[in-house]
Amino acid sequence: MTDLDLLHFEQLKKDVQAQYLKEHTPSYDDISKWKGIDIIYFQEDLRKRAKGNISEKSFYTYFKTSPVNKLPRIDMLNLLSIYAGYSSWYEFKKQHLFAGELLLDEEDLNENEIQELEKTVADSPDQPKTEIQPAKIEFKAPEVTDLQKTNTENQFVNTNKNLTETAEITPIKTNKNFVRKNAWAIITSILIVVTGILGFKDEIFSEEYKYCFTDADRGTAVINTLEIKIIKENESDLLYKVKPGECFYYPTKDKNLKMEISAPFYETLKINRNLENAPDEEMIELKPDDYKMAVYYFSRKDVTGAPKEEQLALVKQKRKQLENLISNDAVIYQVYDNNTYGIETLDKQKYITLVTTPTTSLKNLNVIKMEKDKKGKIISIKFKITSTDEKNK
Repeated sequence: MTDLDLLHFEQLKKDVQAQYLKEHTPSYDDISKWKGIDIIYFQEDLRKRAKGNISEKSFYTYFKTSPVNKLPRIDMLNLLSIYAGYSSWYEFKKQHLFAGELLLDEEDLNENEIQELEKTVADSPDQPKTEIQPAKIEFKAPEVTDLQKTNTENQFVNTNKNLTETAEITPIKTNKNFVRKNAWAIITSILIVVTGILGFKDEIFSEEYKYCFTDADRGTAVINTLEIKIIKENESDLLYKVKPGECFYYPTKDKNLKMEISAPFYETLKINRNLENAPDEEMIELKPDDYKMAVYYFSRKDVTGAPKEEQLALVKQKRKQLENLISNDAVIYQVYDNNTYGIETLDKQKYITLVTTPTTSLKNLNVIKMEKDKKGKIISIKFKITSTDEKNK
């Protein structure tokens, strides 16, 4: 990467901004000031024109800071170049050359590949120029001074007296000092076994209980991720999260169990169980909060695919229903997947506009938490639009 590449990227950001401003009117003309719904509409237009997407985190990393000190990945550079009207990042740079700039054809090797090649060469061991041949060792047969004669009549034959002695089988004596010599090994083995039993005593002596959850009104699985708080005496609470449709498994050797179960669209439920008489498996019904469920339904209801006049009527109906459910003083938060801009506050009208505008981003909208007052009006909403980050990152 060179300084010229960073300057080219700043040019590309201006071209991307100009392309979007041709058909859209965001809150600010400057792309570095976009946030919230402006970014969502830009992501929608990027998917439409360039058949690709960049995450909200990447937008804040590369568009909120100017100039940037590092380039995005090449696939993101190509995607933005296509959006701006060029065939690739290379083609964009080719048409925006600075004075004296040389551009390699097809850019065969990028900087990372060159560095990797140099590292491979540097790490390779030095080889000697000539090979040293090992010295040959010659073995000479010992000279025999007394050669055997061919005449066998006068030869003296030596008999092997030890032959009969080795044939005798001697009994193996047991070592009386075996226990004494291996006492430490035996004691160590016993200590390892005892330590293992003490270390895993909870798993050995505990029993596992299974709890599944269902919607009390509909008889179906709950649609939210559940938060289960295990309340223990003289100890800190234990918090578990259970995904929609899954059961909760809890091993314990206690005789009593206290749980508090909560979810965004269901009423909080407290459970006390005497485990001495309780079954190993249990189905727990959760009562849905109709107000929270209605806001979720109206926010996620898709009106695309219907005729244009029918779409307008459905959007108008959704706005009216949300107007009645949400308090005028409601506090609404949007949570982001990045450290640069973690949370944003929206008023009632901005939230209703966001959830009633047909975009593909609404399919990733997740309501984290809702609260209502005594009259049933929604006074607090916390939601998040899950970003689809670049793959293989």
